[in-house]
Amino acid sequence: MSVINVEHISKLYGDKMVLDDLSCSVDEGDKIGIIGVNGTGKSTLLRIIAGEEEADEGQIIFSNGMTVGWMEQNPQCDAGCTVLSYVCDGREHTDFPVESEARAMLIALELDDFNEQMGNLSGGQKKRAALCKVLLTKPDVLILDEPTNHLDNQMSDWLENYLRTYRGILLMVTHDRYFLDQVTNCIWEIDRGKIYFYDTNYSGYLERKAQREDILEASERKRQSILRNEKKWVMRGAKARSTKQKARLERYENLKAMDSPKAAKKVEMGSVATRLGKKTIEISALSKAYGPKTLFEGFSYIFQKYDRIGFIGKNGCGKSTLMKILAGLISADSGKISRGETVRIGYFAQECEVMDERERVIDYIRDTAEYIRTSEGLVSASKMLERFLFTPDMQYTPIAKTSGGERRRLYLLKVLMQAPNVLILDEPTNDLDIATLQILEEFLDEFAGIVIIVSHDRYFLDRTVDRIGAFEEGHIRIYEGDYSDYKEKTRVSGKSRIETIDKGTGVHSKKDNSKKKEEGRRQWKESKEKARKLRFSFKEQKEYETIDDEIEALENDLSELDKEMDSCTTDFIKLNELMREKQKAEDQLSYKMDRWVYLNDLAEQIEAQKK
Repeated sequence: MSVINVEHISKLYGDKMVLDDLSCSVDEGDKIGIIGVNGTGKSTLLRIIAGEEEADEGQIIFSNGMTVGWMEQNPQCDAGCTVLSYVCDGREHTDFPVESEARAMLIALELDDFNEQMGNLSGGQKKRAALCKVLLTKPDVLILDEPTNHLDNQMSDWLENYLRTYRGILLMVTHDRYFLDQVTNCIWEIDRGKIYFYDTNYSGYLERKAQREDILEASERKRQSILRNEKKWVMRGAKARSTKQKARLERYENLKAMDSPKAAKKVEMGSVATRLGKKTIEISALSKAYGPKTLFEGFSYIFQKYDRIGFIGKNGCGKSTLMKILAGLISADSGKISRGETVRIGYFAQECEVMDERERVIDYIRDTAEYIRTSEGLVSASKMLERFLFTPDMQYTPIAKTSGGERRRLYLLKVLMQAPNVLILDEPTNDLDIATLQILEEFLDEFAGIVIIVSHDRYFLDRTVDRIGAFEEGHIRIYEGDYSDYKEKTRVSGKSRIETIDKGTGVHSKKDNSKKKEEGRRQWKESKEKARKLRFSFKEQKEYETIDDEIEALENDLSELDKEMDSCTTDFIKLNELMREKQKAEDQLSYKMDRWVYLNDLAEQIEAQKK
């Protein structure tokens, strides 16, 4: 049963149609994840449904009496309010159950200083407080914009379990693919102002989307094949202007006028690293504390030439501090860092750097480099911007007109334009859409240098790293394997160090990389399939030689049946017989057209194989 109806919503920002005549409905029990490229209108749609923004056209209709809880991507709050008062909405001393639940939830989200003023909190802490506040209201409809940003792995697990058992309706935008998989039962994908619906979780969405794109691609191949055939017929010239020929010409014109399916634009990245020498980065007995709190001490590690290491730990444990020390932005209290002469560090900070909003997008990138050498040759700043989905028109607009996600993508491009050979990525998944994350993952596969990552995104870590640096009670311990391997090891053995790298030298045993082996087997199988010679079977060859005549005969039969039906409009028994015959002929023609497409595609492949 539909409890929310979104009817013909449109929203225009400047000259960009973000949402175009969009309609959808929400049923009881729906837990919906909204995905799409940054700037496609995901957050805009959430704000419109939440009543925080008005659409240019259309309306939202709720069932009577429904309550809505809304958490925006960057929550605003009264700086002088205490944490407990903020999340309880001023009811902390008058409603004991609410206060008690608020305290328990704040502890789970590591905000246990209840009397701290909101103005003293970091952006991530404010986001967690806002999350706590909206969850406490227990609304019928919960609307969350990027709820997992600024949550460490433990908090993400807590929120995942909470939302899985939540009884109301959930609508959220998130890039966390494991989170989407575990929490949602519906996926909405926004693409070029339109929306596509999948009644499944993220894994099911990937499968269904691939099927949808395969169907569209097959339909387009069929249309193009029919067009080629019809064009040959038109070019030969019609012998007479019969009803059949007029219908065929009309079909040709209709097919020609149809739009081809448009592939979604994707970020493109070429390898941009500079050469890395033999000596990389060596850390010896590194320690750092702030006041009485020791973040880490005695950390030693030697980065190997193609290291892929992810650092994890609770919020505030010192992950970002370590990244800043590695990048040379701050100093350690003790210990030593030695960097090779060829080391060139690209540092992608957790928070997007401050940008001059009056500056044009292209000038922001040109300030770093006008050209960059990639694996494909020398590429200009403008061309790199196009690869990152900034059209020529967008490149000459002020940064003020870009979305938060687009700025994050722009900042990432600036870091890559420095052509680093050591990439330090601090929470790179924050505010990047899934499509960009997938391309970034592929880029990191080919990156000829060291990759150092801080991330709470479990999927991203599993996809990109082959060892984990875990912050454990003031020490950093290195575990072989990706994040799932780390979780399994710590689950089985508690906090014991199983299969860890020697802390002093960074030397490790070779890892059996099953992912690469499996990929190698897959590529071998594909190459073997491609090497197999294509040819017609004896039956297919005969069918290919006669199918054009068979199609023409069926078209003639249909034309004759139409004439007979026109002449016996009062003889209903005869008319019914003719209609059955026509249906049978149309079914045969449809089957023959499908076979014609298949045989002609095969003939083209065979011909190409000969060349």
